[in-house]
Amino acid sequence: MTFQTRSHSFFSRWGNLTLGRPLVVLSIVVLLSILALQYTADNLSINTDTAELVAPDAPFQKNRRNFEKAFSQDLHTLLLVVESDTPELTKAATKRLQRLLSANKNCFNSAYIPNDSEFFRQNGLLYLDTGELQSLSNNLSQAQPFIGRIAQEPNMTGFFSIFEDALASTDKNQVVPIDLTSLIDKVAAALHKTLNGENALLSWESLIAEKRTHERNGFIIVSPKFDFSQIRPAETAIESIRKAVAQIQDPNLPAVKVWVTGEVGLEDDELSGMSTGTFTASIFSIVLVLFILLVAYRSILLTVATLLTLALGMLFCGAFAAFSVKELNLISVAFAVSNIGLGVEYAIHFCLRYRDNLTHHIHKDLALRNTLTSTAPSLLLCAGTTSIGLYAFIPTDYKGVSELGLLAGTSLFICLLITLIALPALLRVIPAPAKFEKEDAQNGLTKLSEKLAALPLHYAKPISIATLVIAVISIVLTFNVKTDFNPLNLRDPNTESVIAFKNLMKDKETTPMTLTVLAKDEKSARDLGQKLSKLPSVDKAVSLFDLQPSGQDAKLALIEEMSLMLGAQMNSFPALKEDPDPVPAINRLIQTIDNSLFQKTDGRERTALTSFKKELQDILIELDARQQPDRRIFIEKIQTTLLGTLPNVMNELSAGLNAKEVTLDDLPADIEDKWLSKKGSYRIQIFPKKDLNDLKSLEEFITEVQSVAPETTDLPIMYWESMKEVIAAFQEAIAIALVTIAMLLFAIRRNIVDTVLVMTPLILAGLFTMASATLTNTPINFANIIALPLLLGLGVDNGIHMVEKLHHSLSETQNIYQSSTARAMFYGALTTASSFAGLAFSPHQGIASMGLIITIGIFWIMVCTFVILPALSKLVLKVQRKVTVVDFGSMKERS
Repeated sequence: MTFQTRSHSFFSRWGNLTLGRPLVVLSIVVLLSILALQYTADNLSINTDTAELVAPDAPFQKNRRNFEKAFSQDLHTLLLVVESDTPELTKAATKRLQRLLSANKNCFNSAYIPNDSEFFRQNGLLYLDTGELQSLSNNLSQAQPFIGRIAQEPNMTGFFSIFEDALASTDKNQVVPIDLTSLIDKVAAALHKTLNGENALLSWESLIAEKRTHERNGFIIVSPKFDFSQIRPAETAIESIRKAVAQIQDPNLPAVKVWVTGEVGLEDDELSGMSTGTFTASIFSIVLVLFILLVAYRSILLTVATLLTLALGMLFCGAFAAFSVKELNLISVAFAVSNIGLGVEYAIHFCLRYRDNLTHHIHKDLALRNTLTSTAPSLLLCAGTTSIGLYAFIPTDYKGVSELGLLAGTSLFICLLITLIALPALLRVIPAPAKFEKEDAQNGLTKLSEKLAALPLHYAKPISIATLVIAVISIVLTFNVKTDFNPLNLRDPNTESVIAFKNLMKDKETTPMTLTVLAKDEKSARDLGQKLSKLPSVDKAVSLFDLQPSGQDAKLALIEEMSLMLGAQMNSFPALKEDPDPVPAINRLIQTIDNSLFQKTDGRERTALTSFKKELQDILIELDARQQPDRRIFIEKIQTTLLGTLPNVMNELSAGLNAKEVTLDDLPADIEDKWLSKKGSYRIQIFPKKDLNDLKSLEEFITEVQSVAPETTDLPIMYWESMKEVIAAFQEAIAIALVTIAMLLFAIRRNIVDTVLVMTPLILAGLFTMASATLTNTPINFANIIALPLLLGLGVDNGIHMVEKLHHSLSETQNIYQSSTARAMFYGALTTASSFAGLAFSPHQGIASMGLIITIGIFWIMVCTFVILPALSKLVLKVQRKVTVVDFGSMKERS
C-alpha cells in the first residue's frame, strides 16, 4: 500500500469522526479549551531575568552564583536615585523618603541609605583625598569671617551687611568664602527664581566646600515585598514609593525627583512595556490578519471560522507552555505572537482548498471530506519539516531560544491538530459560504498574476545571475553585521529605570559596569587588589582594606586645624532668626552697589552687580506692595532661599570635625558585611578606565582582569560571555537544522536536485536578512536572533510547496501563482508577517528589533520562493507532462 493510499484511508476515517458528529466534537474541544485557559492562568508566568537565559551551567554562570550566594544583601532590590537643585535638599529628601519606606512594613522588607550612618557623619572627612581636604580647609579659612558674622546675626539683614562690607572692602577674600562675583551671580539667580514664583535654594555646601566632591544624588536601596500572583510582582511596592515621593514634596521648596531603577525597577518597567507592547501588537496583528483573511477568502464565514480555530489553538498552546516550561522568558514570550501567523497558515490552506472544492462539488460534506484528505498529509509533512528547524535549537545553551524552539515547534502540531479537528467540524455546522464562480482569465487579478508568474520563468537566467551577485554581496555584508548583547539596550530607552541606569553609568563612581572578584583570605585579597590596580584598563580596585582611610595623621592634623580656626561657633550654629524689617539693609546695599559700579571696569563684575541690584530693587517693590501677614511670609521665603541650607551645612561640618583615627575594627558591621562574607570571602570591586559601551574597551577590560583573576564575575562578564555563548549556540544549531532538514527532504523526495532547490530559498533568505540588518544598522541581539530559527521553519515549508508545484508548472503559459496552494503560501506569509510587523512598533527595543528582522526575513522568503526559486527551477528541472509523486500542495494536482 502506497503512502498516498494509506494517508487517504487514515484521513477518511478521521473525516468520519469529525464530520459525523460535529457538535459533539466542538463541545469537547470548547470544554477542553476552557480547562486549558484555566490551567494556563494558574500556572504560566513571565520571568524577565536575563541572567539564566544563556548557558546556566557555564563557568561564568557558576562564578555569578557564587558571588550572589556570598553577598546576597542587595539582590532583588530597587535602587532609588534622589535628585534636586541642591545637595542639602537631596540629603533631606533622601532621609525623609527612607524613613517613610522603612515604616511601610506591608510593602517593604527594608530600606537603607548607603554610607549614611553615624560612623560616616563623624569620619567622612577622612575619606577625602588629602588635596580635597586641604582645599576645604583653605575655603573655610577664607569663610571664617563670614561664618562668624552670619552666626552673630543669622537673618537677611546680617547676610546683606556682609555684601555691603565686601563691596566696600579692599580685601574681599577675607569677607566671603569664594570669588565675590561668582557668589553674587548665584545669589542673584536664586532671588530671580523666587521673585518670579519659582522655588529656589542657595546651596551653601557647594559654596563653602566648592572643590569638595559632594554627592549630588541621594541613593536608597529598597527590598520590596513581591506579589507573584500579579503580572508585575513589584507593582504594589513601586506604587507605594511613588506615593511616598509625593509626600516628601514641600510646596515651598524646589521639587525633588526620585528615579526608580535597579534590578527590580528595570524588570518592572520591562514587564509593563512587554505586556503593553505585546497586547498592542497582538491587537494590531489580529486586525491585520482579519483584513488579509477577508481579502483571501472573500467570505465572512470562512474568516470567522479561521479566527475561532486560531483562538482555540492559542489556548491549547498556552496550556502546553504552562505545562512544559512553567514560565516564559524575554525570548520565548514571542511564541504567543508567532502563533497568530504560524497557526493561521494551516487554516488558510484548508479554507482555500475548501473554497475551491465548493466550485466543483455540489454537496458541502463532500467538499469538506475532499479538502481534509487532500490537504492533511501535506500539511502534516510540512509541519514536521518546519518543526525540525525549531526543534534544532532545543539542545542549545541559550535557554530563551531553546524554550522558544520547543514551544513554537510543538505549537505547530497543536495548531495543525486543532485545524484538522475543530475547523472541519465548525465548517460542517455553519452555513456554506456562497458559491464562487470558477476564477478564469476574465478576472483582472488572475490576468495580473499570470503576467507576474511568467516573469521569473521568462527571465530565468538574468534573475539567477542577479541572485548570485546579490548573494556574494550579502555574504560580505553579513560579516559586518553588528552584535549588541547588552540587555539594557533591549529595553525601552524612555522608561525612568533605563534613563536612571544609563545616567549612573556616566559616572565612574556610580557605574554598575564593574567587575567583582572573590578572594579566599586577607593576604590573597590584598595581593590581588594590588595586581588588579596596576592593569592599564583598570581605574581602581576597591576592597574592605580601602575603607581604612590612608594618610590619617596628615588628615587629622588638617581637621584639627579647621576646628581650631572655626572655634566655638562650630559647636552649635544658631538657627535662622526672623528679620522684622530687612528694608534698611537692602537700601544700604543698593547704595553700596551704585558706588561700586563707578569704580568697576570689568564687564563681568558690572553685569553681576547690575543684575544683583535689579533683584534687590524687586524685593523692595514686593515688600512695599504686601501687607501683613503676607509681607512676613515673603520675607521668610526670601530668607529661606538665601540662608535656609546654611545651619545644616555648618552642623554637618561640625560633626565631621570630630573625626578620629579609623581602623578596620572600627567599621560598622553592616558596612563590613558588604565586603567580607560570613564564610570569609573578600570582595574586590574593579572599576574600568574606559567606556564599556565600546565593545573593544569591554573586551580589553575583561581580558586583562581575567588574566589576573579567571573567576571574575559581574555585569560586563555576563554580557561578554553570554554574547560568545549565544553566537556559538546559534552556529551549532543552524548547522544541525540545515543538515537535518536536508536529510529529511532527501529521504522524502529521493531527489538531490529537489532537496537543493528547497534549501536554496532558505539559505538565500537568511543571507539577505543578515545583509539587510547591516544596511539598516540593526544589531543582532538576544531578542531578534530568534528570527533565524523562525525563518528556517517558514522557508522550508514554502520551498516544499513551490518545488512540488513547479514540477507541474514550468511552462510560461501556466499560472504558478493561481493554485490554492500558492495563494495559501502567499496569504499565510502575509499573516505571519503581520503578526510580527506589529512588534516592530513596540516600545521594548528587543521586541521591536525582533519584529523588524522577522518581517524583513519573511519578505526575503517570499522573494526567494516566488521569484528566485521558479527562475532556478526553470534552469534545472525538465518540464513534465505528469508527475506521480506525493503532491504536498494538493495531493491531486491537475496536469
